[in-house]
Amino acid sequence: MASTDAYAERIQAAEGLPEPVQRFLRYMASEKRSAQRTCEHYGRDLRRLCQWCDNQERDPVALNQAELRRYVAGLAREGRSGRTIARHLSAIRRFYGFLIREGLVADNPALDIRPPRNQRPLPGVMDVDQLHHLLEQSPEDPLEMRDLAMIELMYSSGLRLAELVALNDADVDRRDASVRVTGKGGKTRIVPIGRAALAALDRWLEQRPALALASESAVFVSRRGQRIHRRTVQARLRRWGQRCHADQGLHPHLMRHSFASHMLESSGDLRAVQELLGHSDIATTQIYTHLDFQHLAQVYDSAHPRARRRKAGDRGARTEQGRHE
Repeated sequence: MASTDAYAERIQAAEGLPEPVQRFLRYMASEKRSAQRTCEHYGRDLRRLCQWCDNQERDPVALNQAELRRYVAGLAREGRSGRTIARHLSAIRRFYGFLIREGLVADNPALDIRPPRNQRPLPGVMDVDQLHHLLEQSPEDPLEMRDLAMIELMYSSGLRLAELVALNDADVDRRDASVRVTGKGGKTRIVPIGRAALAALDRWLEQRPALALASESAVFVSRRGQRIHRRTVQARLRRWGQRCHADQGLHPHLMRHSFASHMLESSGDLRAVQELLGHSDIATTQIYTHLDFQHLAQVYDSAHPRARRRKAGDRGARTEQGRHE
């Protein structure tokens, strides 16, 4: 708490900020006990708003919605990302909420303003053949058996890294070939385990007692016998990818993305893929339909007679033929 108190003192002495803004920042730091980084972001964003208001000869306490929309449009023209603009708007909304609380304004002009949406980058996906090559490697020691089981399970069941690390012995039902996963928000789901992943998991579980501490319930443990750390998983996957000369850097989310894309490509059942991934909103899953369409577009471009680009030699031959005709 000392750090936020120190920040509150710096706000007290800050120059160039209107008194209501300083009061708001002190309120966030001292009364709301917001994180120091949050307070610093709010201070920078509101300072920028105040500078804009000075240029417009406007009072930041008295802005209306049209003026705030102009301000947001200016941020977008400067090339600020949707996420950065969203943070600016968050600071402004909190500021006006404070002003309403203090009885200085009647309403919040920033409530109905939304930042521009950034186009989400499509996740990377591994080619099926390359994945088969990756998973057909023969492990040489117990730790590599563990690594192969982790990779197989992530690709077989679409697990997040945190979900994989959190797995306990009791979560795995080998007879039913399924695993109980605790995802975001503490939500649990049951997902199937593929035959190859189950075989790799069985091989690892035979080796696990020699490594795991007696009190450790985690499915995957480190060489010290404790629950494996996320960074260890990431490092071991990178190592595995380098060993197999993978074209892409191997990382846990690549396995999950590949699982989702390959499942959707084969089944076309978006709702089922949503359930398997544990997405609460199907809009999150729909990004994989773009990947699937991207694949279809590539197939179309390479296969359709009217879509294929003619080779330079073919084009020249046709041109020469046209001259003789």
